[in-house]
Formats: sequence, structure tokens, C-alpha cells
Amino acid sequence: MGRTAKASRKTKETEITVELDLDGSGTAEIETGIPFFNHMLEIFARHGLFDLKLKAKGDIDVDFHHTVEDVGLTLGQAFKEGLGNKQGLCRFGEASVPLDETLAHVVVDLSGRPYLSY
Repeated sequence: MGRTAKASRKTKETEITVELDLDGSGTAEIETGIPFFNHMLEIFARHGLFDLKLKAKGDIDVDFHHTVEDVGLTLGQAFKEGLGNKQGLCRFGEASVPLDETLAHVVVDLSGRPYLSY
């Protein structure tokens, strides 16, 4: 059985759907209405070698934060489902990698406690 998951979230401000294949090839179909956020999610999937379909509608005319927060929560829910019992995985992971003229530092904690910082 593949490590796949679907997750969704609907609030007054947002509607998010996520499809995730952790054993994919790095393809991404992202629609958030926020071009830079789309780009970051696309490279997250590409370099993470997982397939990601994500569609988000939100009140971005007011502010981006509802959409970004709810995407983070929904994506975390999909990872939790896709990883199952997490057998063979470490709880923490981190990496610093150069991307063009930027140094990206990413830290992941698979504890199951939702938190997003951007």
C-alpha cells in the first residue's frame, strides 16, 4: 500500500484540499492565489520527491495569513495520514540548503502537534 493521503479544511475564510503521494517523483499542482507561496510549495514537493496537489481558496484580498496558516494545517494533516505509524522515521529533521542566492533552513518535527511559522 502506498503512502498517500487526502485532506481538506473549510473555514469561514478558506477552503483547502490536498492530495499527497509521499512516494512520488516531485510533481506539484499548486493553486493558492499567492504566486510566491505556490512557488515555495512547488519546490518543497520537487526537492522532497513527493507528489502534491493542493488547491486553496481564501480571503487573500484581506490578507494572506488565513490561507497560509490553513494550508500548513491541512498539509500537516495529509503528512500525518500518509506517514501512518511513522515506523522507521526519526521525529526531527532539518536541513540548510542554498537555492539560487538564498540559504533556506527547514526544520520538521513529526510530533503530531500542529504548528506553523512563516
